[in-house]
Amino acid sequence: MIEIKNVTMNFSESRKTVQPPSLSNVTLTIPEGCIFGFLGSNGAGKSTLMRLMCGIYPPTEGEIAIDGESVYDNPAAKEKIFFVNDETTQYINYTAEELRDFYKGAYAGFSDSVFENIMKALNLPLDKKLSVFSKGMKRQTVISLGLAANTKYLMLDEAFDGLDPAVRRLIKNIITDHICENSASLIVSSHNLTEISEICDSAMLIHKGELLFSDELDNLRSGYTKLQAVLRDPLYAEDGVLKAKLSGLGLEVLDITAVGSLRQIIVKAGEDEAKEKMSELSPEIVESIPLTLEEIFVYVLEAKGYGSTDFLK
Repeated sequence: MIEIKNVTMNFSESRKTVQPPSLSNVTLTIPEGCIFGFLGSNGAGKSTLMRLMCGIYPPTEGEIAIDGESVYDNPAAKEKIFFVNDETTQYINYTAEELRDFYKGAYAGFSDSVFENIMKALNLPLDKKLSVFSKGMKRQTVISLGLAANTKYLMLDEAFDGLDPAVRRLIKNIITDHICENSASLIVSSHNLTEISEICDSAMLIHKGELLFSDELDNLRSGYTKLQAVLRDPLYAEDGVLKAKLSGLGLEVLDITAVGSLRQIIVKAGEDEAKEKMSELSPEIVESIPLTLEEIFVYVLEAKGYGSTDFLK
């Protein structure tokens, strides 16, 4: 597994500036054989955390271990992980063949046949420099290298960005098939919540360097509830009063919206608990509606003061 323990990353000293930490006391465990989603607002710290997990630089505080070994300055641990950065400009002066030869020297398990088969399936040439490739083609080539490296852990930072829908679907199928066949783990960051919901077993949400939560997707969905209620007591016409009452009953309220006489209330609780505590307000009508993964993340971020419109850009 990958273990991230009390990790803080602060670039202030190296950049000679005063700024908040990029990551603050993050603790996270990523088990073997899972597909794990990294989600968060723009500049939240997802890419910084990925770079730390690859051992590109050491954390200011805390430690990161792969299968019990510290990853920084440890070639044996680094050989277990392949990182596909969100930038591809560093590859433009090389052909796919030259990149293959380079990574063969770094990864003992690199498979020529896997690389060539994936490149063929994606209709990508081996003998042309990546400078003539489109953004999507560059990304596909680097993902092909990552899969061919046959590492235990594959990390993709915004891996599907710039791909058209047909290629995006093909790439996702190739990746998930490879992960299942090789019992590998995939860590993927994306702003596309539907995409994460489709392929991931678990996910975490990070905001301004702070880990808000990490769990299996099924647990996340069952841990939040949208209630729709009609309340006869005029006392609860004020959102602040209603929120205070529900908080007093032990419900964490993320959002309240009024639609005519109907109140829509988002709470951090399972359906049964939410309805049971809501019944203490003697509503005329109360029903629960499942929340999508996107709704959960948006409401959690809004509760932290981050606008949903900004998050989904």
